[in-house]
Amino acid sequence: MAKKSRKQQPGGTPATVALTSAGTAFTVHSYDHDPSSPSYGEEAAEALGVAPDRVFKTLVADVDGELVVAVVPVAGSLDLKALASAVGGKRAAMADPAAAERTTGYVRGGISPLGQRKRLRTVLDASAGAHPTICVSAGRRGLEVELAPSDLAALTGAALAPIGRG
Repeated sequence: MAKKSRKQQPGGTPATVALTSAGTAFTVHSYDHDPSSPSYGEEAAEALGVAPDRVFKTLVADVDGELVVAVVPVAGSLDLKALASAVGGKRAAMADPAAAERTTGYVRGGISPLGQRKRLRTVLDASAGAHPTICVSAGRRGLEVELAPSDLAALTGAALAPIGRG
């Protein structure tokens, strides 16, 4: 995998800057985003020719009043009860989209688990460990980064737990 930096990648994002600063190996993949696409993640998997179980979406949930990041395969959905349990909470619901955007510094459909404005507790679905690399948003619609799941977990301080369904 090639490393990219802001200097090498015009229009670098906070996610790619964070990866470069950490010295983490990653590859940037870009594609033409179709605004009419019903699913950002499935669009990314198809456009990049990557199996949907290797492309992960970044979701922000509210667990007992605290915003938490959940990273799950685009091929499935988030199990809110499992997410709450993974962080020692009782109840989880999807976060208000405006609060998620304001807190992370990214727009919906381009929220990356990396380089967020405010670092949130993060849980990565345990299925990520089955792959040598996974793709997550690089912080902009139409831009993904591919990296080792262990690197993503280390950089975000993520806990690994079975939080995905389907």
